[in-house]
Amino acid sequence: MAAPCSRMASRPICQFITNVRRTGLKHTGVRQISLGSACRAATQTRSKTESVASPWKLYGAVCLQRLPVISQERNPIEDQFAELMHQMELERSLLSDHEQRLLEDSERMTRKQADNYDSDEEEADYGGQETITAQDQEDTWEQKLKHFQPALRDRDVGGTPLGSVERCLGDSLVLLVQQTVGKETIWLLPQAQWEAGETLRQTAERGLSSLPEADFKATFLGNTPCGVYRYKFPKEVRTERCVGAKVFFFKAFLSAGSATSQNEPFLWVKKTELQGYLKPPYLEKVDRFILNL
Repeated sequence: MAAPCSRMASRPICQFITNVRRTGLKHTGVRQISLGSACRAATQTRSKTESVASPWKLYGAVCLQRLPVISQERNPIEDQFAELMHQMELERSLLSDHEQRLLEDSERMTRKQADNYDSDEEEADYGGQETITAQDQEDTWEQKLKHFQPALRDRDVGGTPLGSVERCLGDSLVLLVQQTVGKETIWLLPQAQWEAGETLRQTAERGLSSLPEADFKATFLGNTPCGVYRYKFPKEVRTERCVGAKVFFFKAFLSAGSATSQNEPFLWVKKTELQGYLKPPYLEKVDRFILNL
């Protein structure tokens, strides 16, 4: 039985149906199979599926983060540990060239104070040139240090605007934009509505590049969304063909350029400040993939 079954399975479907028609099965109550009708039914089903539009509007959004530029302030425990490590390194280290010169200058001063000091021999060793001691160099360095003014570590002391990418250099910042949704103006991550022929990542890139007064480059982390947010439109604007929207989020890091706004159409905020701008349901989805680096 295995050989006839294997030969039958290898025959084309049309030949198999023809052989079934030639048998006497039609007199036993078995329904005849029509290949043409089956193909037409499959085509009609596929066309009906394609004709039904999705009741959800698709959006591509980008979570653009500016990574910390400087290290964060150390806490008291970190200060104590750094002081301990510095003391251990100092005890185990060798003398530097400058410290060696200080010892040589000290020995020279000791020889000058001795009774058998020969100044001619000392000058012959240095070729008769005036000797600049290590202590003289230290005095010069201290004078230069008095005129040195280090830059402020915290630039927010002068009131850096929230639209400046230069604020909170020790923290990771997230870009928020102000958009109008319906009759309400709210803060969101940069987003754009999906258009036919483009991927969701291309949609997110378009939403980022279309921001006004923005001059920066972003590095996207992959082609797969890191999160999705779904919401329904208000009942007064909701229809059968348009129920709500689905927003797909992509991660990106600020790689170059600057984005500073005077009128503040967008903001650079810390993760702890998001709750003051984003709505709770939206914040719940966004907070899952934002890293507080």
